[in-house]
Amino acid sequence: MLRDVTLRDGLQLTGKPLPAEVKLALARELLGLGVPSLEIGSLARPDLVPPMAGTLEVIAGLTAEELARCWVWVATPKHVRRAAEAGAVNFQYCLSASDTHNRANLGRPAEASLAAMPAAVEEAHAVNGRIQLCVATSFTCPFEGTIPEERVLEIAGDPRTSGAADVVVCDTLGQAIPAQVTSLITRVRAESPGRDVVFHGHDTWGMGVANSLAALAAGATTVDGALGGLGGCPFAPGAGGNTSSEDLLFATRPGWLDPGVFARLVTLSETLLAELSEPNRSRAVQGARSKAAAFEWVLGPAQAG
Repeated sequence: MLRDVTLRDGLQLTGKPLPAEVKLALARELLGLGVPSLEIGSLARPDLVPPMAGTLEVIAGLTAEELARCWVWVATPKHVRRAAEAGAVNFQYCLSASDTHNRANLGRPAEASLAAMPAAVEEAHAVNGRIQLCVATSFTCPFEGTIPEERVLEIAGDPRTSGAADVVVCDTLGQAIPAQVTSLITRVRAESPGRDVVFHGHDTWGMGVANSLAALAAGATTVDGALGGLGGCPFAPGAGGNTSSEDLLFATRPGWLDPGVFARLVTLSETLLAELSEPNRSRAVQGARSKAAAFEWVLGPAQAG
């Protein structure tokens, strides 16, 4: 299953923040096309991550039915409470396997984030919500280098994270290879019974789709992607764009996707990235704009102007 993270991780590094009404319209269009779930924003401070301004407005503008398919990035119990007050019911509580990255990203050691998680779980459960444990830098860190698998398993197995329904394993820098993804996802599944595992990959080294397919084969239930491969972490030097949602969908061909829906996603992606003055990194979009007109997934070259 795909979770599209364009509205959070996708927008983080853009220099042109989108108005809340534009974000809301994009969320509704993606949901209407059949995308199973979305990440719609973050409670990170807007002065530090300006594109995340307006997240509470986006949450408040969605219906309960729409919010049931939407996730909000949080890092403190207060984040959960504020998002819940706006109507959110799905929360992704993030911390890093790397203590140095946790300090750079969240301004405190990883231990402090772990210590606060039970209170965040309580806030989520108070609104009958679902909360995920999201482990950033699960494979490599820009400051510490390679992260041992045991560190990720230690966090997933920490009693303070036991209230999380899912574990999100993040290749924050896009430096992992399929064998590493297979190994870690397999171990997290085995040592976190009863939890779903999500894989969040970046395509920095061109392994985004391959790693996501490896994660699904190893038992992950969801993989993250962003339109056009947009995004990256502002506090992780070297983090490239997310794995493209279009590439993931073209590779996995879920039942709700057909060439017509794919064409609408391609057009939506191209319009958004042009508005943001960002390059479209999706290889599937490039393929869709080729001249191989006999292939049903091809739209043909885009019209200039």
